[in-house]
Amino acid sequence: MKKAIGIIDSGVGGLTVAHEFMRQLPKENLLYVGDTARCPYGPRPREEVIDYTWEMVEFLLDKDIKMLIIACNTATAFALDQLKRELSIPVIGVIQPGARAAIKVTRNNHVGVIGTEGTIYSGAYEKELQKIKSDIHYYGLPCPPFVPMVEKGIISGNEALKIVDTVLEPLKEQEDLDTLILGCTHYPIIKPIIQEIMGNEISIISSGEETAREASTILDMQHLLNDDEGTPEHKFYATGERHVFAQMIHRLFCQFPDKQIQIMQTKLAKRMY
Repeated sequence: MKKAIGIIDSGVGGLTVAHEFMRQLPKENLLYVGDTARCPYGPRPREEVIDYTWEMVEFLLDKDIKMLIIACNTATAFALDQLKRELSIPVIGVIQPGARAAIKVTRNNHVGVIGTEGTIYSGAYEKELQKIKSDIHYYGLPCPPFVPMVEKGIISGNEALKIVDTVLEPLKEQEDLDTLILGCTHYPIIKPIIQEIMGNEISIISSGEETAREASTILDMQHLLNDDEGTPEHKFYATGERHVFAQMIHRLFCQFPDKQIQIMQTKLAKRMY
């Protein structure tokens, strides 16, 4: 088996990024770790998120991955710079690609971001947007109920609609807003509801497509693309109960052959100090 691309997330949200990788890079093998046992990361202290992120990274490094994708916005905000410094393989987070995609589509430079408390309060998106385009008007809104809702499989119907409508109420008051970044990889799973609540005139951005495009470019430049014509293998590890995890995988990846996908449960080794 050729070396795989490693993807980490706090739970099932990063599966939306993995799906985009499977679509854009169909020859690549993927190894995914979702820390479902300790999700969500958003309310957790910075150092705790960094520790948990490193536990997932070390699990994947033991499997000799060739690239690391941090498909968790909170982990990207807190740990990306450190991981880039300390790892010898390419490391990509989801914040910069998401910001770039929003800059491309906004018509009036009024961009909103919804995410976990950790992501929004870190200021990572605001900083990235301002770095690319200094005259951007930024609106950030933490949405704590969304990740637990998605992890429980509440992704459609009246209950999900009511939760999303209530949480997004402050953002609907921003009349100039024309672009909204889904600053958590769980949120694309409920994108149809978010679009319905915010209205069709709002462009909604998820970073998976842009992240996969960036990964493809880096792999090509570093001659790391898999040119094997064999069937790729994708392994998905959950640290907690696998029922909802497996359901979400089958829902998102229904167009891919089951023989390509293995779903497993694992425990992460605690970091030693």
